[in-house]
Amino acid sequence: MRIITGKYKGRRFDIPRTFKARPTTDFAKENIFNVLVQYVDFEGATALDLFSGTGSISLELLSRGCRQVVSVELDRDHHRFIRECIAKLENHQDRSTSNVQCIRGDVFRFLKSCRQQYDLIFADPPYALKELASLPDIIMERGLLKDGGIFVLEHGKDHDFSQHPHFREHRQYGSVNFTLFQDF
Repeated sequence: MRIITGKYKGRRFDIPRTFKARPTTDFAKENIFNVLVQYVDFEGATALDLFSGTGSISLELLSRGCRQVVSVELDRDHHRFIRECIAKLENHQDRSTSNVQCIRGDVFRFLKSCRQQYDLIFADPPYALKELASLPDIIMERGLLKDGGIFVLEHGKDHDFSQHPHFREHRQYGSVNFTLFQDF
């Protein structure tokens, strides 16, 4: 796993072979972040990374200058791995990673109790998650995006969100699909 750009550009982290999570490919991650720069000024932004998995997105957001990154992951081993990656950055840089909050917990429980708004919310749930299609409604109904904020949902090819009232655009990179929603 590699950080694409920003102050930690080029840093690599070896993902344990025992992991069940599939990290977003570098190709897909680089392309979706190239799209996101049109919507989000990462420098100073607040971001929420749901179903963090390997932490690839959280680390990328941190590297790009987000003021605050909240990472939510249920799996104990994945959560520990994300914390270890952040600790490695702290040990090699300027200790500016203290703006990352790693939460080990269920995403839906977190969303139910969350009171903060974010400039960017990124969700990469398991593609087979039965509640996947409900995520855009939960995010919008809970008012978790700041005005103009963007919600990015990574999903498989079986979902079409183009009729959702907050739909902004859809991007596909190989087998990876991203749908962007915006709170207007």
